[in-house]
Amino acid sequence: MNPHDHNSEKRPSFSLSLVAESAVDPVCGMTVDPSTAAGSATHAGTTYHFCSRNCLAKFEADPVRYTTSTHAPEAHSCCGGSKTAHQHSPALTDPKGTAKYTCPMHPEVVNDGPGTCPKCGMALEPMIPQAGEEDDSELRDMRRWFVIAGVLTLPVFVLAMLPMVPGVHLPHGLMRAANWIGFVLSTPVVFWAGWPFFVRAVQALRHRSANMFTLIVLGTSAAWVYSAVATLASDVFPTEFTDAHGTIPTYFEAAAVIVTLVLLGQVLELRARRSTGAAIRALLALAPATARRIGPNGAEEDVPLSHVHVGDRLRVRPGEKVPVDGTVAEGSGVVDESMLTGEPIPVPKQPGDTVTGGTVNTTGSFVMTATEVGGGTVLARIVRLVGEAQRSRAPVQKLADRVAAWFVPAVVGCAVVTFAVWALFGPQPALTYALVNAVAVLIIACPCALGLAAPMSVTVGVGRGASAGVLIRSADVLERMEKVDTVVVDKTGTLTEGKPRLVTLLPAREFTEIELLRLAAGLERGSEHPLAAAILKGAQDRVVTPAAVEGFESVAGKGVRGRVADRRVALGNPAMMDAEGIRDLGSFATRAEDLRRDGQTVVFVAVDGQVAGAIGVADPIKATTPDAVKALHAAGVRVVMLTGDNRTTADAVAKKLGIDEVIADVLPEQKVEAVRRLRAEGRVVAMAGDGVNDAPALATADVGIAMGTGTDVAMESAGVTLVKGDLRGIAKARTLSAAMMQNIRQNLMFAFAYNLLGVPVAAGVLYPVFGLLLNPMIAAAAMSLSSVSVIANALRLRAVKL
Repeated sequence: MNPHDHNSEKRPSFSLSLVAESAVDPVCGMTVDPSTAAGSATHAGTTYHFCSRNCLAKFEADPVRYTTSTHAPEAHSCCGGSKTAHQHSPALTDPKGTAKYTCPMHPEVVNDGPGTCPKCGMALEPMIPQAGEEDDSELRDMRRWFVIAGVLTLPVFVLAMLPMVPGVHLPHGLMRAANWIGFVLSTPVVFWAGWPFFVRAVQALRHRSANMFTLIVLGTSAAWVYSAVATLASDVFPTEFTDAHGTIPTYFEAAAVIVTLVLLGQVLELRARRSTGAAIRALLALAPATARRIGPNGAEEDVPLSHVHVGDRLRVRPGEKVPVDGTVAEGSGVVDESMLTGEPIPVPKQPGDTVTGGTVNTTGSFVMTATEVGGGTVLARIVRLVGEAQRSRAPVQKLADRVAAWFVPAVVGCAVVTFAVWALFGPQPALTYALVNAVAVLIIACPCALGLAAPMSVTVGVGRGASAGVLIRSADVLERMEKVDTVVVDKTGTLTEGKPRLVTLLPAREFTEIELLRLAAGLERGSEHPLAAAILKGAQDRVVTPAAVEGFESVAGKGVRGRVADRRVALGNPAMMDAEGIRDLGSFATRAEDLRRDGQTVVFVAVDGQVAGAIGVADPIKATTPDAVKALHAAGVRVVMLTGDNRTTADAVAKKLGIDEVIADVLPEQKVEAVRRLRAEGRVVAMAGDGVNDAPALATADVGIAMGTGTDVAMESAGVTLVKGDLRGIAKARTLSAAMMQNIRQNLMFAFAYNLLGVPVAAGVLYPVFGLLLNPMIAAAAMSLSSVSVIANALRLRAVKL
């Protein structure tokens, strides 16, 4: 951050979206039931309804403001945030019964409740996993169908296998009875337990697509119908279907076992997929169910978290979780923030300090004022960011998606060719061989393994990053992060703590230190720059009252100026002094250079065109920064420091840290050009920063990295957010990126290899040489385990060391 860019722009909040309903509070955007509204008002012939008296009062004071098309709803203006369609509800997640569900393979599919994807037939998942009990009705149903199907399939399977046991010869009559038993027991397995597969196959056809269940239904139906006709009307078959004993083989056991094994695969897959949402559920579990609210009369009561409003006074006792974001108003405590930041050392909190919802007050008791609730809290924003990232698609998945689009028609075509080849050239009974091998081809193919290869890895990988304080905005960011070879870091707030402190006061002969500080503090009251905070804090510590300033003006990249008691006063860098007509800083130039060599940032104060003194401010280097730089060097990454500081100050900091390259004296608008220049040299650049003026550079870099301690606009512009503001998170993100991309490649390789090898083997390519054929039941087992294997491999990312 440029030390002299005194940008007074307020920190922007996250944008909100309105729910398109007939009764919407025009102030906060909350959906309001007119019959229970807190009030109503009419303006320009239109009646508006309000969620609270506070919103009504705001509207009546300025109705034009809230009825213009450019007005955005005021988050938390009244009752804890506007309830919108997607993000700002009073609770961290959507209220029970209103959660949105989506498909991991087709994230564009969104449903208001649980169900199945009309494209691929997979069970839908909540877009944001709910805290507490999950809706596992799909898993319960699959488990029940599997148990019943297993009980009915076992005798069918045993009767079919007995003739293959050496020394066992069943009489013809018993064989006939076995066919009837197979018919009776396999029918409910295929058409009751397997009914969900038929429903999903039909849904796909209605959407002019085909999926894994299309293949399962084709295969099991062919085997069952063939066997049923052979049992009920065997005379209709030509002699080509009869075996050496003159009988027509049936495959009831194949149809039943296939359905049973697919049901088992669905049970295993659903259980594995539940594990992929563990990271978000762990985050949601951080929020307490209730908060202890202090009423206007001092009475205290426990209220649900969704009833907490901005401005409420809340008591947090020892051992309790902080319910929402806020500031400490009374008392003190020591707060464990490790669940959000990974920092194991509890942080003392005093009046005026901020506290974050979900953290734990280990000792002490304090009263806090709620500043952010519901969807506006840090925890809710993290949950939302992680959820969106988990649903994003990695670019490497595009090939698999293109293959999957043509996969099912291609497999059906292979099955038809297999049937024709075996029927024409196979041994007797040729048509029976043709049917069995065609069914095996249909059953073994698994488009889901291809479709899940990347999404499952992304879901688990993003969750693993969140648990380590590294928030990933989308899957393509992780793919780019793996290739980063240069990291550009802003000095202030990134390499340093971002909390400068006043160190040196060098007044001119006509001024005292107190007079110099009084003028500087008066000017800096209008600025939000970290240096301004340091000077104001220095004045407060020295009990110096800031001067009253009129006509305050901030000059980007230079400093600030105004008038004090009819005297023209300016503060800033040499460029600011030059703008004030001061060409020669005299002895202050030499003394400032000495301070810079010591790592201090120096600003000058001018009064009526004359130098009044210099002020030295030091920003301590973060304790974790040296380790972070070493970790990046160990990974082969070049570290470049970008700063608006003077070259001498920047070099002093860089020397202490062993930074490879320094770009100093950079104005905010020049940061973008610096990043572009590095990219033009062929480098893959990640930019880390925390300020408003870092946002354009973050967006320009291949990967933008925002420090969680920084501004919202920086976080919005970045692909990666480090919750703790610790640069070691960059090395963690790179490690995670490499592990996730390797995992995706493994999954894709397995999925492609499985289908490329499995389909030809099922078609019978090994028969001419080795005399081997793949039983459809074995094909079903392999297909059921293929998706589970992909998910199980993705779950290994939870153990990646970061």
